Amino acid sequence: MEMLTHALGAILSLKAQRGCSHGGNEMRCARSVTSIVLVAWALLFATPGTSTATAGEVIGIQFVGRSVADLDRSIAFYKALGFTQDMQANPAWRKDAVTEGIYGIKGGETRMAKMAINSNQSGKVFNVYLREFRGVARKNVSEHTPWEPGATHFGLVVPDAQALWSRLEANGMLKPRSWGGKLIAPPGQTKGMLAYLTDPDGLDIEIIDQRPKLPPGLSHVGLIILDATKARAFYETTLGGKLVNTESPWLKGDFYDSAVGGHGNVLRFFNEAFAETQAPDSRLNVELVEFENRKKAVEPCSPHDIGVGYVGFAVENLDSFLEKVKAAGARVVSNGIVTMRVGVRVAMIRDPDVGGFIELFENPRK
Repeated sequence: MEMLTHALGAILSLKAQRGCSHGGNEMRCARSVTSIVLVAWALLFATPGTSTATAGEVIGIQFVGRSVADLDRSIAFYKALGFTQDMQANPAWRKDAVTEGIYGIKGGETRMAKMAINSNQSGKVFNVYLREFRGVARKNVSEHTPWEPGATHFGLVVPDAQALWSRLEANGMLKPRSWGGKLIAPPGQTKGMLAYLTDPDGLDIEIIDQRPKLPPGLSHVGLIILDATKARAFYETTLGGKLVNTESPWLKGDFYDSAVGGHGNVLRFFNEAFAETQAPDSRLNVELVEFENRKKAVEPCSPHDIGVGYVGFAVENLDSFLEKVKAAGARVVSNGIVTMRVGVRVAMIRDPDVGGFIELFENPRK
């Protein structure tokens, strides 16, 4: 309706400029007015959800991906966390030219598991894809600190953090980051309620105890950044995230150290909210974490290396959007845009700050 109002305003302006109301060329005015009305009419009755933009845009955040050393071991671990395995995604080994193109590799075989859990923001399913490779050279980058530039994590709210912690420990699955290998009590609390642990490949997970108004499920995804100005320019301006916390002071102290197992950390958070693809009215945060005193060069790695994580965003008009992110400093690591058998088009990129891996995908038009 707003676009129609603008168009009708243009009609009146045109009439005034060309003297349509005061003896001007009536035929010429009539043709111009008719053209504008037709444009306005088309805008008003365009198909809902149809975008006239050509540059492309992010529709929403949809999944997390992780490259693992032993898929069976990782599946068992994520099931212990409360994930379920979607058996429609065949976990068998296969040679797949599409996967080779997405990851920028040649040869070898791969197998994948699709692990599902609810988003704690929307209650809709949020997937974590686990993928194992063989027959190709892979680095193992699983040995790193949680403040390593480029390291990824996600937050998981669980109904009883201590019970989960104890079960993982009893089953030999607990790899804690925190001081003393225990859950940490937030300031003013006595109960241990959160801490970092890692999956079998050193990928971080922040366990958070459920509280009133904090439903269980995946709560956010995170990335350790180097340059907040550069990272925010990309995740806000280019990808379209909405900054949640306008004030981001530097933080330090035992609480911030104990949960991740550090000493002397100075850090700040920038939460960028993105629509969930499965629930566009809900927002899931990408948490950009900057450590003031942990600056170092990012270790070179590839998306298929053991212990590497990435995040998946659905986009509209992938061709144009890929040019947009490249102009913003992102680097493409896939073999350009790769088309899957189901028609989904995919490109893997690295952000311009720490080289965080991002999978951009476009669903086929209906």
